[in-house]
Amino acid sequence: MGKDQHVVPADQGGWNVLGAGNSRATVHTDTKAEATAAARQIAINQKSELVIHNQNGQISGKDSHGHDPRNIKG
Repeated sequence: MGKDQHVVPADQGGWNVLGAGNSRATVHTDTKAEATAAARQIAINQKSELVIHNQNGQISGKDSHGHDPRNIKG
């Protein structure tokens, strides 16, 4: 299982995809939608969580791609 992928606003403008605990961005994009799409693909490949943040850094959404802590069928 890989690291959770976070979509966060970049200091220099645009959006970054960061693996949990990483200080350097895996991907930098101009738009949040592009960053979310890139992070989602990485999370699917690594079977990890996708965490999307707002411009102020607050978490706006999460999506599980293989590491679901709840055991629910369907």
